[in-house]
Amino acid sequence: ESVFFVVLHHLLRTRKVMDRLLRLGGAGVGQAPPPSDSPVMDTAEQVYISSLALLKMLKHGRAGVPMEVMGLMLGEFVDDYTVRVIDVFAMPQSGTGVSVEAVDPVFQTKMLDMLKQTGRPEMVVGWYHSHPG
Repeated sequence: ESVFFVVLHHLLRTRKVMDRLLRLGGAGVGQAPPPSDSPVMDTAEQVYISSLALLKMLKHGRAGVPMEVMGLMLGEFVDDYTVRVIDVFAMPQSGTGVSVEAVDPVFQTKMLDMLKQTGRPEMVVGWYHSHPG
């Protein structure tokens, strides 16, 4: 049995993401894309994951087999194209072998409140989920 992790950083900076999409696609919806010989801005993002966060995600994924699991990633946005994941926490969810869904917003709120109380500077920078099998 293998656990293949897909780390998806669902950026919480929707405005910046939308601004970036508009810059790539032209001035707005319905307009033609720029010509193929036009220079294109490099918008590749880099995600750095600490050893602690990676080990916790792998342990969580393996413990959940055969079900998918998910959790939140904590860290910082270093700049517009760099995310640093420092820690993660598992979330209660309902899942199957092919999908997963967070089901407890109260738990998420309590975890974020406890994070604030510790004085740690990290914020939620994304989420992860597993693909068992």
